Amino acid sequence: MNKKSRTRLLAVAAAALLILAACGSDDDSSSGSSSEAEASASAPATTEAAMNMTPGEGVSVTAGRANWSTGYVQAEIYTALLRELGYTVSESADMELGPQNAFMAMASGDMDFWANSWMPGHQSWLNGEMTDGSLVGDHVSVIGEEMVAGGLQGMLITKGFAEEYQVWTLEDLDGNADAIAAYDATDADPGNGMVDIFGCPEDWTCDNIINSQLAGGGYENLQQVKAGYDAMWAQAVDMVNEGLPVVAYTWTPSAYITQIRPGDNAYWIGMEYVLDDSNPMGQEGGEAWDQRPGTAAIGEDMCPARSADGLCPIGWAAADIKAAANNDFLDANPAAKQLLTDIKLSVMDVSIANVAQGEGADPKDLAADWIAGNRGLVDGWLDAARAAAS
Repeated sequence: MNKKSRTRLLAVAAAALLILAACGSDDDSSSGSSSEAEASASAPATTEAAMNMTPGEGVSVTAGRANWSTGYVQAEIYTALLRELGYTVSESADMELGPQNAFMAMASGDMDFWANSWMPGHQSWLNGEMTDGSLVGDHVSVIGEEMVAGGLQGMLITKGFAEEYQVWTLEDLDGNADAIAAYDATDADPGNGMVDIFGCPEDWTCDNIINSQLAGGGYENLQQVKAGYDAMWAQAVDMVNEGLPVVAYTWTPSAYITQIRPGDNAYWIGMEYVLDDSNPMGQEGGEAWDQRPGTAAIGEDMCPARSADGLCPIGWAAADIKAAANNDFLDANPAAKQLLTDIKLSVMDVSIANVAQGEGADPKDLAADWIAGNRGLVDGWLDAARAAAS
């Protein structure tokens, strides 16, 4: 098996894991795409004229996308389908933003929609105040069920280091002087006496959540490193491959999980403390960063830490990944609103696309391939959107 095939196989395995861990039910909308036959059977009967309706004709739409690369393919799928409805949609790459700026842009009307909301983490930005005293959430709606419970997230720790020092949770690490000394000798800031955790960039919200977790849990010897994510991750991968100790935040769907791999060269590290709505750092909107229950159905081979009910105490809620849009745009464009409501993507499909993107594939091409491979499902969404506009 060549390296590329092995990477893709790992992506499928990782995606299967996260479907089990993050979703946990047979009726979860993010667990897979419908077959062509099922989609065709369930799609409403339409006339040829209805199929050719372009309710978006003459309407210009400003799209955006998140400034993390694992959201690019989803943005391109939404953009392409809106264009099939006749909308003139800008390139999402022209407005690439972190969540705070994205929600402000949608609230002010500078951006009409994006496909990259992570809830409940991004709820804090909906609670932000505009210059006129209104809230961002008065102008923006989070909409649809793009990938419900699809965003499994947490921290990974180098497997050999965890086994050597019996470190299964952040509490284990924070209280083990020998482990801290060994970790600190080679981490991001060697010799500072602290465990430097690879976290998130300044504007991603997960950086705020991690700092709140560290404060709320009372960890005295752990701190977050903030920098460009891909550069941090590349350093973490190199260190794990060298057998050096690393604790790094990551998420799925992504290709990252195929590089630092739970059960192979890493474990999910547990947290006995779960961030609630108490906002331990008193940050604006911090009440919305509640991560309860903070557990996932991940096996002991990938997460040796166990909660009282036998789950992995991962410390994070599996996020609902959804679209968000300006309310005036939604009200004026019922076809677009219906489409954004109906789009549901498979976590496995997105994971595999992320791997291909990491190998150099263009997100636009990946989106076009996904649409072509799910034509029956997509046509049902488009028909419903056209019907909403009629």
